[in-house]
Amino acid sequence: MSLFQTLTRRAALISVAAVALSASTAFAGDVKIGFLLKTMQEERYKRDRAAFTAKAEELGAEVIFDSANNDELTQLAKFENMLAKGANVIVLQPVNTGTAGSMVSMANSEGVRVVGYDSMLVDGPLDAMVMQDSWAVGRLQGEAMVEWLKAKNGDVAGKIALIQGQPGDSNAIAMSSGVLEIVEANPGLELVTNQAHEGWSSEKAMATAENTLTSNSNEIDAFIANNSGMARGVIAALEAQGLASADKVFVAGSDADLANIQYVAQGKQAVEIWKQIDPLAETAAAVAVALAADPDSAPADLVEVDKVINNGYADVPTIVTPITLVTQDNIDDTIIAGGFYSKEEVYGN
Repeated sequence: MSLFQTLTRRAALISVAAVALSASTAFAGDVKIGFLLKTMQEERYKRDRAAFTAKAEELGAEVIFDSANNDELTQLAKFENMLAKGANVIVLQPVNTGTAGSMVSMANSEGVRVVGYDSMLVDGPLDAMVMQDSWAVGRLQGEAMVEWLKAKNGDVAGKIALIQGQPGDSNAIAMSSGVLEIVEANPGLELVTNQAHEGWSSEKAMATAENTLTSNSNEIDAFIANNSGMARGVIAALEAQGLASADKVFVAGSDADLANIQYVAQGKQAVEIWKQIDPLAETAAAVAVALAADPDSAPADLVEVDKVINNGYADVPTIVTPITLVTQDNIDDTIIAGGFYSKEEVYGN
């Protein structure tokens, strides 16, 4: 077993075992856990749903699943429906991290706890949070860009485009801040585009990339995107100009969708961030069951947390799960060794 496999397995076992132990507490009656994602638009969310459901059912809970097509009013209706169906705990990935606090307050008023998932909402009484370090995602992307520029040009200089996700989304803001810290620390970098995109849209990201290329006579050194779908939009714009090569333009994405990992393998995309889904989803499921099993105890007394984050309303007990930088050189030792995709899926037959 490689060092990567050992560390990844250890991290997953520690976080899941810590909460699963508490979740083994006996509870009376049926436990229903709501799992409400903001969208199923990205390929990764099929994995989130499958891993979450399997872990929750293993722990004896019934899962009520839904998604909101990146629409906050739709999500509100789905959330209310989960309350009506008798969910004991709802695990929520908010469409709008700035307004979702009202849903948490609504649930709490009915004695239902809410666990934040993946994106930290602000100004709401979250009971617990399970997430990856989004700032670190952007930091990894930025650091990889710096090393790419050094290898290609001999110095850290060039024109950079930052392709952000949903306007105002806390995850998009955190990832982008990690990138911007790298940009600001290197005065030779010129940020020519810094654009948010409604619905994390691949098509809108492609249009932004096209406009950026046109206004800069195709002289762009790097595009950094907050997720895989938008990175694919960038690659499409580059392909139209004969520039879809990691030797010509640095492109970074995040979520490790299969198409993007294939792009990295093919040399079209420089790097992708692998947000390891199983530890994230399984830990969230185990946290939710633990809270349902002991509704009168404080969350911090039931689960082992990595940090406490103030979201503007409360100090939220938070568990952080692993992320990994994927390059053409380490695909076999990361994505494939970790069982996320097979060699056949990545490289073809």
